[in-house]
Amino acid sequence: MTLLDVALRVGVAVAAAVAVAAVGLVGRKRLRVGHRTAWRNLRAVWPSAAFLAAVLAINGVVRDIGIDLSWLLGVNVTGTIYALEGTLVADLQSVATPALTAYFGGIYVFGYTFVLAFPVVLYLLASDPRPLRVLLVAYVANYGVGLCCYVLFVAYGPRNFMPELVAPLLYERWPQSQLLVSEVNTNTNVFPSLHTSLSATVAILAYRYRRIAPLWLPTATVLAASVAVATMYLGIHWATDVVAGVALAVVSVAAARRVAANGDDRSTPAAAPTRRGRRRDG
Repeated sequence: MTLLDVALRVGVAVAAAVAVAAVGLVGRKRLRVGHRTAWRNLRAVWPSAAFLAAVLAINGVVRDIGIDLSWLLGVNVTGTIYALEGTLVADLQSVATPALTAYFGGIYVFGYTFVLAFPVVLYLLASDPRPLRVLLVAYVANYGVGLCCYVLFVAYGPRNFMPELVAPLLYERWPQSQLLVSEVNTNTNVFPSLHTSLSATVAILAYRYRRIAPLWLPTATVLAASVAVATMYLGIHWATDVVAGVALAVVSVAAARRVAANGDDRSTPAAAPTRRGRRRDG
């Protein structure tokens, strides 16, 4: 199986999941008229979307040279992390079963991709472009800060630091997944966990904009929590990485709301004051 085969498999599965979730959580009525709303929202948020695309492109370029940069500029914090939590990840793996490994492996690859993709569709069809703008800016903040951290901090994941205690369960269960994971990550890029931060970002925004799709909140919360646990259960991240990822999510959402509010002040009529003299953001 090639990288293209793995990517297609993940892409088709996630696209199908997004389509099903759109019908169930957005509703057929909104979907039928969604093209008009989507086009309007795209025009409103295209600078944020373009900025996200640029950050992702830069991330792809820097990732190739990031290891060399991090060894020149960064600090190796792997030992410090291990001193803080010891064999916590190994202890978590002690309860491993084939069923749990299948679940968390699927969550790490398929669930994570779905949890990032679906809110783009959900907020694209919302009546107000602000949630989509906040989401895209929050993604930018996560990737931007994460990229800087990966250059400034050298950190090996548990499966690399103590392979005698922590097994690479994902690769043992689905060896072909390594083709895909290696394209977006390296062995020293674990602090903070972007899987955790981006998933937590989605869950936080699902709470803030819960009126748009109330059932998305429990779904996003369960998926985000599962992703965080999966990163440790599979031996990819330390608990410290997960905690840092949650903190990054909180900061990214706060920054994104501020940026979106400034943009609304300049150009979005929906940012008009409410009767209490304050703007609402969903």
